[in-house]
Amino acid sequence: MLLHVIARGKIARSPEEELVRRYEKRLTWPVKHTELPETGGRIPDSLSPHRTVLLDERGSAMASEDFATLLGRWRDDGIRETRFMLGAADGHSDAEREEADLLLAFGRATWPHLLARAMLMEQLYRATSILAGHPYHRAG
Repeated sequence: MLLHVIARGKIARSPEEELVRRYEKRLTWPVKHTELPETGGRIPDSLSPHRTVLLDERGSAMASEDFATLLGRWRDDGIRETRFMLGAADGHSDAEREEADLLLAFGRATWPHLLARAMLMEQLYRATSILAGHPYHRAG
């Protein structure tokens, strides 16, 4: 299953970008990154069937094991792509929230967009490691 991270804004050269690349290199699942301008821009066509996850402060916090289980179930059900959407500073629209398959929050705190992108990549690596039986999840 393709893990597609779609984010508003450029990460550029930054410590967060270094973290994103570090976890991307470790992932064994295919990963794609798409950066969009703060407003506008065309969201790429998706593989079908797909799921959409919005990173949203109004979303649910999930334990890493539960997140891994969900990704594994989607993969096993034949989902070809899961899109992880990080919105601009004002977040996502009500319509986007309604259409999403999951609203995901990293706790109740509000995180900077660049840090949230790095945190997402770490959680994707952690989830795929859990599914593969790799000790990363409990080694740290």
